[in-house]
Amino acid sequence: MVFKRLLVLLLFFFSTCAEIYAQQIATVSGTVKDPKGNPLYGATIGVIGKPIGVFTKEDGKYSLQVPANENLQLIISYQGLKQDTFNIRLAPGEKKVINSRMTGKIYQINEFTVTEKSLKNENATRIDPKVVKMIPTPNQSVEDILKTMPGVSSTNELSSTYSVRGGNYDENLVYINDFEVYRPLLVRAGQQEGLSVINPDMVDGIKFSAGGFDAKYGDKLSSVLDIKYRRPTKFGGAFSASLLGASLELENQSKSGKFYYMFGARQKSNQYLLNTFETDGEYNPSFTDIQLVTGYDVSKKLNIEVFANYARNRYSLVPQSRETNFGTINDAKRFTVFFEGQELDRYETFTGSFSATYKPQPKLTLKLIGTAYKSHEEENFDILGQYFLDQLENDLGKDNFGNVAFNLGVGSFLDHARNKLDGQVISLEQKGDIINESSVWQWGVKVQQESFTDKLHEWYYNDSAGYSISSYRDSLNPQIILNEVVIARNNLTTNRLSGYIQNTWQITDTTRLVLTTGIRANYSDLNEQLVISPRISVTYKPRFSKSLTLRAATGLYYQPPFYRELRGTDGRLYPEVMAQKSIHIVVGSDFTFLAFGREFKLTAEAFYKALETLIPYKVDNIRLRYLPQYTSKGYAQGMDFRLFGEFVPGAESWLSVSYLKTEEDVRGDYYYRYFNSDGEEVYPGYTSNSTAVDSTIVEPGYIPRPADQRLTFGIFFQDYLPKFPTYKMQLSMVFGTALPFGPPGDERYTDLLRTPTYRRVDIGFSKQLIGDEVKKKPQGKFLKGFESMWIGLEVFNLLQVSNVASYTWITDVSNARQYAVPNYLTGRQLNLRITAQF
Repeated sequence: MVFKRLLVLLLFFFSTCAEIYAQQIATVSGTVKDPKGNPLYGATIGVIGKPIGVFTKEDGKYSLQVPANENLQLIISYQGLKQDTFNIRLAPGEKKVINSRMTGKIYQINEFTVTEKSLKNENATRIDPKVVKMIPTPNQSVEDILKTMPGVSSTNELSSTYSVRGGNYDENLVYINDFEVYRPLLVRAGQQEGLSVINPDMVDGIKFSAGGFDAKYGDKLSSVLDIKYRRPTKFGGAFSASLLGASLELENQSKSGKFYYMFGARQKSNQYLLNTFETDGEYNPSFTDIQLVTGYDVSKKLNIEVFANYARNRYSLVPQSRETNFGTINDAKRFTVFFEGQELDRYETFTGSFSATYKPQPKLTLKLIGTAYKSHEEENFDILGQYFLDQLENDLGKDNFGNVAFNLGVGSFLDHARNKLDGQVISLEQKGDIINESSVWQWGVKVQQESFTDKLHEWYYNDSAGYSISSYRDSLNPQIILNEVVIARNNLTTNRLSGYIQNTWQITDTTRLVLTTGIRANYSDLNEQLVISPRISVTYKPRFSKSLTLRAATGLYYQPPFYRELRGTDGRLYPEVMAQKSIHIVVGSDFTFLAFGREFKLTAEAFYKALETLIPYKVDNIRLRYLPQYTSKGYAQGMDFRLFGEFVPGAESWLSVSYLKTEEDVRGDYYYRYFNSDGEEVYPGYTSNSTAVDSTIVEPGYIPRPADQRLTFGIFFQDYLPKFPTYKMQLSMVFGTALPFGPPGDERYTDLLRTPTYRRVDIGFSKQLIGDEVKKKPQGKFLKGFESMWIGLEVFNLLQVSNVASYTWITDVSNARQYAVPNYLTGRQLNLRITAQF
């Protein structure tokens, strides 16, 4: 009897709860169709700010329960199609039908309107340019965003350089409006580099491929960054100022719509940031960049456009002193240096481009591009350093724990350079495309000339307690020997001819299966080498899941040597060097799913690169020192993952994880191991009782490449206060495991040491003063002219991690032991920033 009463009460309780719940919800249902009117399977229906959502069924229908008595935004989206938004407020229990016929995304290009189709290259990741202006990093550049992407690695926040899937900085292609751009060649350290050539205020589109890219892109081994600048449609601009510099961008279009221009100017000085270095001194860096894009529509079929860029970098340093503690707790040392002298570096680059785009028919586009690049670079320094190498006390029980226990050596060094480089690259290219209903044909032919005049005069002298330290010491013939003497005069002119043709077409009636095939060729008269690069990629969307996209790409990639690859560490040119070769194999997938009522995408890629005829190199800070007298073979393999979406409604964020292993075998390299009569290994010329009676040759085999960073992790995250959306936060985090390094010299097999892990967290807090989300509108004519205005506080290197940029090698003459003294990057620093758009 008691059980029956309890059962009745429970049934009454649950029925009452169900009735109450039903009174608090409403239902939205309907049918979603594609632009042709066919039912659309797999479209996403969600509500902004609510953890609810569904996908459409095979017949395109859906049904979604939503909260009642609330103002809601219903979102209907599908990849490659324009998103539909509906504002709804339903009564409890109300049922509402909302149907949608989705349309293609529309883009205005010159006088031609093009509807975006899903027939496009899926091997490139598209990045929202607005994100670049939000990332809280010292450079706030497009490259800083790339450093948080999968497969991308960088261990220097002051530089725009990055490596991709085991490659180096010189293996990355960068395009602006279809022409290739270059960077200075003599830069040694990130603090000398200055501004990136890409002006983020002028960017309209960003595409990035970490491998397996199409034949239409040039001849490099690793990656492609394809930048499109904006075509203005009205008067506007942007302004930004911080403790590190300022920028201004202006744009306009004539009343007729035929003439337009966009102007950008940037000035930067990271002196404030460099004050966190361990080397005290007078830093005086000054970086200036001016860009202009202007165009005119001669007719509805013909457009001409001009791009001009002038960049001037000045870096001056008068060092005074430095104190660096390094080693372990049990073996801690202190390196103290007092300096005399100064460094003065100058880098000037000029880039100009002229293009004419002609569209005789709606499906045919022809484009002619002429480009000129000129650089003048100088390195001048004479720096004398007098140093003390001390052992620190490691006994916790002693009063002088952490202080100097005894001196290991006293010495001095003198670093001298007078280097000048003038470079010029001129090219003329014709390219075109034909867009049909189910295929896209693209082609291009390019002729290019490169000229370089290089004057090198540098040397390094190291002395300890009155003795010159060289690689070999002969007591019978004492002499002062300079280290790393490079005196050279080089003049080089090279002509290249390249071209490509590729076709992208849909195999099925829909875009479920898209195939891209292409081939490109490159000929250089320097080594008279002709290379042929076939490439193919396929994208497949299975019927069983509209949320899943599968893709694969493979191809042969060559990189003919540029000037820097031809110059050895001794300053000599090696014109017989052949093109580096890589075979890419990439398989990947994109999986779109619904979480928290919002759409997320999980991207995964596995890759393998077989490398041949490589030019070995060593890395010093961001300076690449090639060894063209050698060649090597190698491989790179790994996996990349990226989770992308709105973790917070209306704010894009992502996290990336990558695994990499890359090694190389330098052909013909070897070293000797010496043994005395007791079978013990000895080092002739450096240790007592070192008489060798036997030796053996050792071939190192495969060793880690300089970019062998096994694990990298990147995050870009945005958030805001729900009740106060004008208060926002942006966070950038980069983590990378240890990189190989070794002592100076041309011997790659000695680079078996590992740097500490790279850890960097930058965070920014901002408040919107003017904009759509600000309820109180600005007063006065001046402020009403602004579309948005933000003020922010940024904290660089939030965790105060001492990341290592490079090493200074010091030799103890008493036992010929070498010490690697770390050169640390910037510490924690605050930055104030104000940005505005009008």
